[in-house]
Amino acid sequence: MTKDMPKPHEWDHADLRRAIVAAGIALWAWNVDTDDFTMDAVGFKLWGVRLSEKVTFETLSARIHPSDRDRVRSAFTATRTILGRYETDFRILIGDEVRWIAARGQGEDVGIVGRTMYGIFLDVTGRKQAQEGHELLAGEMSHRVKNLLAIASGLTAITSRSAESTEDMARELTERLSALGRAHDLVRPLPNGQGDAALLGDLISVILAPYDDMGAFKGRIRVAVERMGVGESASTSLALVIHELATNSMKYGALSVPQGTLDVSSTTDGDKIVVTWAEHGGPDVTKPMGDGGFGSKLVQRSMTSQLGGAIGHDWAENGLVVTLEIDRARIAV
Repeated sequence: MTKDMPKPHEWDHADLRRAIVAAGIALWAWNVDTDDFTMDAVGFKLWGVRLSEKVTFETLSARIHPSDRDRVRSAFTATRTILGRYETDFRILIGDEVRWIAARGQGEDVGIVGRTMYGIFLDVTGRKQAQEGHELLAGEMSHRVKNLLAIASGLTAITSRSAESTEDMARELTERLSALGRAHDLVRPLPNGQGDAALLGDLISVILAPYDDMGAFKGRIRVAVERMGVGESASTSLALVIHELATNSMKYGALSVPQGTLDVSSTTDGDKIVVTWAEHGGPDVTKPMGDGGFGSKLVQRSMTSQLGGAIGHDWAENGLVVTLEIDRARIAV
């Protein structure tokens, strides 16, 4: 070593101990013949056991998660014959709390002194929970993408059968898919068990937002419904229903004229929520002949099959009134 090179830091045992404690590392020693297990204070705290001079591996095993216990026992037993480094991650139970521990050490004779093996424990609970969260999110996103692709495929097939031209098909399909896209933009967890997609009022307002500027004044669409959460499946069905009602209103109802207005409100009827769609200031309306087109059938099927409810129409001269009865148990799914 030359004079210009700095000298390495000389660590004493106290310095090393402080570094180990700061890193949250627990030290352990295991006698492979007697099964005696010795840990430092960090290790006893990590395992949630009373501080003592020694503890057996069998005693610690009782705290290992039942799903991991046999695997961990096999892994530690195998270290008697495995040459080189080993590592294993497992869960332990401290009351109702689940902790993830990473065990690291040396196998066979590499790290054994007097039939005693040495190693460390690390609390990796935070990292494991983050990994589980990422895996859950990836699985949820995969599930939602598959659902949306299935819905898009079905809409494409039935829109192609009902459209009179390729231009009509492209326009109708694009509008329906855009409505679904706006609804799924709202998908997020909600607190206090309110659902996992969106608030009902937010969902309806977002679907109707593009129509609010298409009149003589902004604010001609008013939404005042109960504050409640809507689940992912229900949000898809409701988005299609609200979009179809808005499309029909744009063609024939209150939203087809500049001065027309729309009020969406809700009431409670037992185990159902009743959403009322009331149009005002539009042209005179009359009940259509026949069973209606694809849009009407889509609304009917969504209301009965997906939402467990029913739809009613009041073809009043001063404006159409539609009532949507929705099962409360279904709307949170």
